[in-house]
Amino acid sequence: MVAAAPLAEAEPEVVPVEDEGPAPSWPDDATESAFRAEAKERGEPVRVAREPEEAEEEKESGALPKLDDLVARIPPEVREALEDLFRARFVAVKRVPRKALKP
Repeated sequence: MVAAAPLAEAEPEVVPVEDEGPAPSWPDDATESAFRAEAKERGEPVRVAREPEEAEEEKESGALPKLDDLVARIPPEVREALEDLFRARFVAVKRVPRKALKP
């Protein structure tokens, strides 16, 4: 019987990471305005992103619906999946301010 030689474990190659320098910075307003003006001169369409308008808080329009009524609107398969995956329980109905929601 021939004894097998133990396999040498390969050491991982260490590759040094080069310093990438300072992080890129965003252009200031003057640079952005100059870029937009040049693009407009070249005939490129220039669209300015609108600032999100501060929506007025919705006035409380009556009473909130009952929790059981809202839960009944969710299909049974979805409720079961939520329970299985997330152990989600519906416990209350609350009004959330619009600014707390993602745009």
